[in-house]
Amino acid sequence: MPLNPIALLDYAGVAVFAATGALAASRKQLDIIGFLFLASVTGIGGGTLRDVILNLPVFWVANSGYVLICAVVAVLVFFSAHRFESRYKLLLWLDAIGLAAFSVMGAAKGLAITGSPVVSVIMGVLTATFGGILRDLLAGEPSVLLRPEIYVTAALAGATIFTIGDLAGLPALASSLLGFAGALAVRGGALKFGWSFAAYRSRPGRRPEDIP
Repeated sequence: MPLNPIALLDYAGVAVFAATGALAASRKQLDIIGFLFLASVTGIGGGTLRDVILNLPVFWVANSGYVLICAVVAVLVFFSAHRFESRYKLLLWLDAIGLAAFSVMGAAKGLAITGSPVVSVIMGVLTATFGGILRDLLAGEPSVLLRPEIYVTAALAGATIFTIGDLAGLPALASSLLGFAGALAVRGGALKFGWSFAAYRSRPGRRPEDIP
C-alpha cells in the first residue's frame, strides 16, 4: 500500500533534519556516538514536542523506524561529510527542506487531532523549528533563530498554506505540495537573497532634565 503524501513528508523531514544534525556533529569533529545523538535529537525533536503538547503517543515510540532512519543517516554522513566543501551552507539548505516538510506534517497532525486551524498552524511551526533549535544549542552553532534571515516565518507560511488548502477541500497531495513549496520558497529566498524583517533598534533614553 503506497504511503500518503503526509507520511512521505514525515519520513523525508526526519531524514533531512537528521542529516543536518549529523553535519553539525561533523563540524565539531565528534565521534560516531555524537553523530548518532545529534542526528536523532534534530530528526525527532520537533515531532516529539508536538506529540507531547497534543497528548499523543510519541511518534518514534510507536514506530521505531524513525530512530533507525536517524541512525542510518548519521552513519552515512559520518563517512561522507568530508566530501562537502561547505558543510554549514549544506546544513542550512537541508534545514530549509526539513523545515518545509515538517511545517506541513506538523500542521496536518494538529488539524487532524484538534480540527482547529490555529492549533494546526502552531503545531506546524513548532514541529518545523524545534529540532533545529535543539541542534544549534547542543552543537554550539549560531542559532537559526538569531540569524538575520527569515526562518520561523517560512514555517508559518508553509503551515498556513497547507491549512487553508485543506480547509478549502483540496486533495491532501495538492495542499501538502503547496505548503511545502511555500515554506521552501520563503526560506530559500531568505538564504539566497538575505530576506529579513527590520530589526529592533534601541533608542537613546531621555535625560532626567528633559522629563516633565
